[in-house]
Amino acid sequence: MNSLPRNMNLKAFDPHRKTFVCKHEADAVPPIDPQAEQWHREALALTSNLLWADDRDYPKAAALWQQAAERRHWKAILNLATAYAYGRGVERDSEHAVQIVEAAMQLGIPAAFDLMGTYHMEGLGVSQSADRAYAFWQLAADMGSATAQAYLGPKLLAIRDMPDTDVWGNIPVGSSMLECGYAQGNGSAALELGRWLNIGEHDYPRALKILHDGVKFGSQLCASYLFTAFDRGEPLTSGIKDRWRAERYRALSDALWRDSDLRLPNLDKVLPLPPAVLPIWDSRRDSLVEAAKPVVPIAPPPPASAASQRTGRAHIPPGFVLPAQPQIGVPPAYETTAASTSGYWIAQLLHPLTPQHAAWNAAQTPMRYAQGEPFDTSRPGLADDDGRIMFHYLGEPVADPAAAPTLDARVRLGVARAVAPIDPPVRRRGHERVPHTGIWQAALRTDHPGALAFNDWLRQFYLDEGTTFPLPQAGLYAVDAQDVHWLFRGQANAMQGADAYVGIDGRMPDSPST
Repeated sequence: MNSLPRNMNLKAFDPHRKTFVCKHEADAVPPIDPQAEQWHREALALTSNLLWADDRDYPKAAALWQQAAERRHWKAILNLATAYAYGRGVERDSEHAVQIVEAAMQLGIPAAFDLMGTYHMEGLGVSQSADRAYAFWQLAADMGSATAQAYLGPKLLAIRDMPDTDVWGNIPVGSSMLECGYAQGNGSAALELGRWLNIGEHDYPRALKILHDGVKFGSQLCASYLFTAFDRGEPLTSGIKDRWRAERYRALSDALWRDSDLRLPNLDKVLPLPPAVLPIWDSRRDSLVEAAKPVVPIAPPPPASAASQRTGRAHIPPGFVLPAQPQIGVPPAYETTAASTSGYWIAQLLHPLTPQHAAWNAAQTPMRYAQGEPFDTSRPGLADDDGRIMFHYLGEPVADPAAAPTLDARVRLGVARAVAPIDPPVRRRGHERVPHTGIWQAALRTDHPGALAFNDWLRQFYLDEGTTFPLPQAGLYAVDAQDVHWLFRGQANAMQGADAYVGIDGRMPDSPST
């Protein structure tokens, strides 16, 4: 038992340590398999906070996480452990939950060490021990867990030690942990770092940017914090009361409280920081959220079917197919009669006797006849004495599932917005100027050492034409602007009246061209 990861030897939590070396989780976790990611997203959609409790399908979600976990999807592994820890969709089994987390620890997943710390603090499947909990959290933070960094960082930002309240005076290390978590896109780290810079350091411009980024990262508390600051006109906002911005942060706070899975990387489209002017908003929370969401392209439709390219009776409209099974209840009819039911009928020899007869039958295409319309009595390719022809009813066309746009699970989950792909694609390198205002997605080539940490579907930015592309970080690796490839996703979130603006003081301009 002593050799199990739950009982591993740990370095005691040291709140007075001298240094902290930032590591990023994305550099440590196993690569994510695309199919496993799809299963994981489907499971999240089945357990979304937007669903009524009775409508959530935890058993199916747990089964999907099990499938994804078998392909080493690290988030699915930890979600599966949580399902067993609290009996969500599976029989509650804290021992099995701990075993799942141990397996994740053996894969080197930083978040697994963070979760093991929580189990020790709660006494869930292990002996309760605050000392071991803090030791696990410290190890997780050192390994790159942004969650652990965001949790421990603020506990070290005191002027002096107050161990009775789990607070210690180690500002350099505490702030370094928060900087590291913030660089990984962690909303809690952005909140704590922004609050510290605002209250402790009085670095108002940077605090404002970090808290704004925290809203992009999905932090409801960052949105609430900025609502209060703009509503009151605090030093954070240069003493300016801006109830128009405050109202938008309030709406986003409400949305993020309802759905903690939301991320809003394109927030600057509808809520840029001062001194930028605000675009018109229709006052609906959903339109604000939709505009700020990340976007994913709709899968292109399959090529046109042969049937849709035929003419006359044989034409089947694009996007439709005949039923997989012929509709029953409509008897076959002789060629000398008329269609008893509107729809598609196919001609077949009643008694195919030769290979040529069989080939003729196979070559026939369905033809559409209206009810009461006589069948075509011509017999192209057949002699008059080759036998009788019967017409068989196949039915009316139905929507072709393969032709319908495939909605990404993230769209069904409500955390992304589907957009049509730009054709032809518009691509630029990071050292160029932005050619079109809209949403741009950044990526590094797959052989770049920082690609795993950098290439994330949330790596999107709303950028203005003529500006320079930003230079995001790629974990611990240096990135040159020329290494970053940018793909234009389009305007994608235009709002009605988006060409008219409201000034920072909330007054409407004299005309939309102001």
